[in-house]
Amino acid sequence: MKVLVIIGSIRQGRVSDRLGKWVATEAKALEGADIELVDLADYDLPMFDEAISPQYNPNRKPVPEVKKWLDEMAEGDAFVLVTPEYNRSYPAVLKNALDYIDFQLAKKPVALVAHGSTGGAQAVAHLRGVLPGLKSFTTPTATYLSDRVADVIDEEGNLSEEVKARPYGPHPSLQATLGELKWYSDALSAARAKDK
Repeated sequence: MKVLVIIGSIRQGRVSDRLGKWVATEAKALEGADIELVDLADYDLPMFDEAISPQYNPNRKPVPEVKKWLDEMAEGDAFVLVTPEYNRSYPAVLKNALDYIDFQLAKKPVALVAHGSTGGAQAVAHLRGVLPGLKSFTTPTATYLSDRVADVIDEEGNLSEEVKARPYGPHPSLQATLGELKWYSDALSAARAKDK
């Protein structure tokens, strides 16, 4: 199972990369999982301007940077979207990246990990409405971090021991989220194999 952990913010001074590193480190404990941290800052995606919706364009010829993004997404069996909450939703750069996808996420699970003043709850709610359009679905459990990321996760992605020890904190929540991602990935991978 290849899991792509996607950092959904590119702004200067962001802290989502710390959260992404923490998620990627924790995901390495999943049995049989190959984890890759994918940073949207490494993809110079133009604003989506294709003439036809990607799922309805059989003659699509994406520009090189978009093709690089699509090829990366096609390699994943499961995904974790790590997002901040901006103005009660998720960042435009993440929406733009998702709009380029046609079938790379189809029949594959996506886990959501968010942060913000309400734990990123509204960002998660909006993503739950968007991902079915990509023929994907989100795991039932999401992880919400309402602490200030920079106060509880260092630059290397280590969660503070104090926060990690909370019985109902982000650590057990992420374990549950990743456990579901593994379960759904295994189930859907077997189902996709029958389709071939």
